[in-house]
Amino acid sequence: MMITREVMGRRAMLRGAATVMALPLLEAMAGNASAAERAAATRKRLQVIYMPNGMLMENWTPTGTGENYVLSPTLKPLEPFRNKITVFTGLSHVQAEAMGDGSGDHGRCCGGYLTGVHVRKTEGADITSGISMDQVVAKQFGKETQIPSLELGLDPPSLVGSCDNGYSCAYTNTVSWSSPSMPLPVTINPREVFERLFGDGDTLDPKSRLAQLRRQASILDLLVDDARRMSGRLGAADKQKLAEYLQSVRDIEKRIQKVEKDGSDGVLLTSYPKPAGVPDAFQDHARMMIDLQVLVMQADMTRVASLMIGREGTGRTYPEIGVADGHHPLSHHGHDPEKMARLTKINTFHMDQVAYYLKRMSETKDGENSLLDSTLVLAGASLADPNNHDHRNLPVLVAGGLIKGNRHVVVEKDTPMTNMMLSLMDTLGVHADNLGDSTGRLSSFAA
Repeated sequence: MMITREVMGRRAMLRGAATVMALPLLEAMAGNASAAERAAATRKRLQVIYMPNGMLMENWTPTGTGENYVLSPTLKPLEPFRNKITVFTGLSHVQAEAMGDGSGDHGRCCGGYLTGVHVRKTEGADITSGISMDQVVAKQFGKETQIPSLELGLDPPSLVGSCDNGYSCAYTNTVSWSSPSMPLPVTINPREVFERLFGDGDTLDPKSRLAQLRRQASILDLLVDDARRMSGRLGAADKQKLAEYLQSVRDIEKRIQKVEKDGSDGVLLTSYPKPAGVPDAFQDHARMMIDLQVLVMQADMTRVASLMIGREGTGRTYPEIGVADGHHPLSHHGHDPEKMARLTKINTFHMDQVAYYLKRMSETKDGENSLLDSTLVLAGASLADPNNHDHRNLPVLVAGGLIKGNRHVVVEKDTPMTNMMLSLMDTLGVHADNLGDSTGRLSSFAA
C-alpha cells in the first residue's frame, strides 16, 4: 500500500485482513490535528519494573556523582540509554524494617514498595498495606483508557498461606495495591494477557474484543445480583471488598463504552501474533511480556503498567547465564566472592531486560516522538544488600523522556523513597499531598 503526503484525519482507518483498526498519529495527520488531538500526542505514562531479592550494592552503585559518574557493572547494559537515566542513591524504605514484628523482611519490603507503609503481619485475610503509587496515577490516567493499569509478572504467584515468616503471600505476589486491603494480582501467561486485552480470536479485531468484554460483563452482572442480596449479612470488611468487586464491573462497563466509541483507538496491531503460552526460557518470557506492555502503551489501552521480574523471595535458577543456584539462597551470599559474582550475574541479567524495555520504547513512535519520550520508568528493588535484608540506600533508577538524564544523584541519608515518588507523580501531572511515610518532595528529582 502506498501512503501519499495528503493530510489524513486522526480517525483514519485501515480496512483489511478481517480487521478495522485506527492508525497511529502520523505526520500526514498533523496538518489538521485539533487541540484535543495534540494533547493526546503528549500524554504521559508510567512503567514500574521490579527486581526481587535486592542487589549487590557495590556492583550497582555508580562511582562519581552528577553527570561525571561511571556506570557500575550491574548497570552497564543501560549504557546506550545513559542520557535518559537518573540513578538515585540514599533513598530508603524504613517502614519495611521490623518495628517489633520480627523476621519477614521480604514480605514487608515487597508489600510496602510502592506504598511506603508498614504492612500488617498476617497470614490471613486481614492483609493491610496502602494504595500504591502506580495506582494513584492509574486512578487519574485510567479515566482516559480502556484499563486503568496492567500488572504483569514472570513468577507464578503463591495463592495460600505464608510466604515469609508470618506474612501472607499476597504481600510478595504483587507491588500494586488499589486500596489498603486490595492487592492487584499479576498475570504471568502472555496468552492470557493477549486474550484479556484483545479477545480470544487469532486477530486483534476490535469487534472480537468488544464481544469478549460483553461476555465478561454478562457473567459479572449475574454475580452482582447475588452479591447485592448478600450484602445485608456482611460485615464491614466484606462490604468493602464487595464495593471493590462491584467497581471491577464498572471498569468493564467503561471499557465496553471506550471500545464502542473509539474502536481500537490508536495503532495498527494486526501483525502481532497471539502468544502460545509461557516460554521455557526466562529471557524469552521477559521480552514477550515487555513487548505486550509496549503494544498496550502504543495502543493507548493503558498508560500505567508494572512488571515483576520475579516474586520477592524467588528461588529461580538461571542456567542460561550459567547460574544453577537459586536466586534467594544465593542472595544470602555470606560475603563469599564466588556467590557474590553469581549474584551480580543475575542482577545484570535483570538489567538486560530493563535495557530491552527502554530500547523497545525508544524505537516505537508516538506521533513525532517515541513512547519513551512520554514515559517515566521506575526500576529497582525493594532491598539493598539482601545478605543483611537492608532497607536503606535502595537501588533506584528513573528513566525516560520526562526527567533529566545522565545523572547520579546522591540524596541525604535515609530520605524516604516516597519523597521521590511524590516528585515522580508531580512530573506526570498527578498530585498527592503525601504517600506512605513521605516527608516532602525530592528537590533534586527534576533538577
